[in-house]
Amino acid sequence: MAKVTKDMIIADIVAMNIGCVPILMAEGMHCVGCPAAQGESLEEACMVHGIDADEMTKKLNEFLENQED
Repeated sequence: MAKVTKDMIIADIVAMNIGCVPILMAEGMHCVGCPAAQGESLEEACMVHGIDADEMTKKLNEFLENQED
């Protein structure tokens, strides 16, 4: 099973499953289309947007787990 970690690049998370985009966008992280997404980790993006990286990682992983059921 694919798992998201805080050190993953945003673009890699999106490439893993495009369904992660609405989760990121709902939290105000519109960086999925931003050039920074090509080199910014999830943790870095969360810090910039004032979001708890652990909570975001948990949400993304819960989504991915439900995709495999």
